[in-house]
Amino acid sequence: MSLRQLSSSLSSLSLSLRPSLASSSSRSLLTFSPRPSTSTASPFPRRAFSSSPPTLATLNQVTRGARKPIRRQPKTPALQGCYQKKGVCSKVYTVKPKKPNSAVRKVAKVKLSTGRAIIAYIPGEGHNLQEHSVVLVRGGRTQDIPGAKYKIVRGALDLGGVAGRAVSRSKYGTKKPKAL
Repeated sequence: MSLRQLSSSLSSLSLSLRPSLASSSSRSLLTFSPRPSTSTASPFPRRAFSSSPPTLATLNQVTRGARKPIRRQPKTPALQGCYQKKGVCSKVYTVKPKKPNSAVRKVAKVKLSTGRAIIAYIPGEGHNLQEHSVVLVRGGRTQDIPGAKYKIVRGALDLGGVAGRAVSRSKYGTKKPKAL
């Protein structure tokens, strides 16, 4: 079967499936009746006077500038567009992760310099944070801790780097070990 035959059969099929506007059933849909018909389950009259779906803007709305680009919500709203913010730890504690994982994750409640309080994850093994420690907070979600959208930067301000770290040292604030 050629492409032309296939397209003509599809167009004839779609034309036969379309309801004709001359039929009495479609004419009754186009008129607004104040009393709902008894055959429908809804007590409200059918809104047949609008030909376009409610999500589409009309031409008049488009010419007046109704279409606005969708603004993306920031993933780290407390940082207010900055890369890092300074804050003070108000509570350092541990939490258990979400369902498939099992561990003891170290987190801190941090009051940022902007006044907002957030939950931040402390990456790496071991830390020296306590209640009034000054820390640097960056964005970065910890997937298995609900509410932890931020991470504390290791090796900055009061938080030391991970001791004895050999690989990925820059992520954990560890200096290069001295060669023997």
